[in-house]
Amino acid sequence: MKKLQIVDAHHHLWDLTLGWHDWLVGDPKPFLLGDYTALRRNYLPADYRIDAWGLEVLATVHIEAECKRSLALEETRWLHEQAQAHGMPDGVVAHAWLHDPKLDERLAAHANYPLVKGLRSKPVTASEASAAAPTGPGSLSDPHWLEGMRKLARYQWSWDLRVPFWHLEEAARVLEKVPELEVVLNHTGLPWDRSEAGLAHWRKGMKALARLPKVYCKISELGLINAAWTVASNQRVVQEAIELFGPSRCMFGSNFPVASLRVGFLAQVLGIDEMLQHLTAAERHNIFVNNAISFYRLEPFCRQVQKH
Repeated sequence: MKKLQIVDAHHHLWDLTLGWHDWLVGDPKPFLLGDYTALRRNYLPADYRIDAWGLEVLATVHIEAECKRSLALEETRWLHEQAQAHGMPDGVVAHAWLHDPKLDERLAAHANYPLVKGLRSKPVTASEASAAAPTGPGSLSDPHWLEGMRKLARYQWSWDLRVPFWHLEEAARVLEKVPELEVVLNHTGLPWDRSEAGLAHWRKGMKALARLPKVYCKISELGLINAAWTVASNQRVVQEAIELFGPSRCMFGSNFPVASLRVGFLAQVLGIDEMLQHLTAAERHNIFVNNAISFYRLEPFCRQVQKH
């Protein structure tokens, strides 16, 4: 049987012997999926390939893995060493604070590494939907954050937007001021509250972002803190996200190894593919392969892509 082709637009690697990831080697922190003891181990290209067995992985994009922020450039350097030695990742989304007074210097340093395609810089967010949106340094309303996004656009790099669903509308209002910046929303907008009221809140924010033509959506990390990962429980949000953004602005991301706390790699891909059966084969191939290649400019690095 022919293997399903994918480009993985969102995964992580780490070597805990380096001591760079306090959240994995230090005291446990609050986490989106609860207990993450199973993640507190090395996760290297060989581990990824074991998890992805049964699929034809054409290319991968590494998203910054929250190493010590002072070591963000070291993470980028290390990932290029991994790519040279092991043939992955093919793209890197690095870290730098968008409101950092030294952002120009940080961007210039990352730009020395050819696999860097953009940044993920997580803004300060409210802890729950009912709380007021933060307004201080590092928040979406911080004018320095807006200026940082404009600098990022000048490098022709993208921004990986990762906020809980109650900040989606706010993010859309800010991004309207930076129409030149290409953005990809992480984790399907994190629809953690699957009640009708929660989904209505999520949907409103998703609609606001989808109206912006340069904002894309990753179909990724559908896991919930106290629920199993199933096709039935996730199908609605996946199909609605694709309906809003369209099959040409959605892409698949495994979020491995994090997503392994709720679902196996192959089971996740086959489950999402099942959710997409209402689309044409070409549209599914765009979501699993072509859109990520185009968005992250992976053509020079991507292994042979079969046209559909």
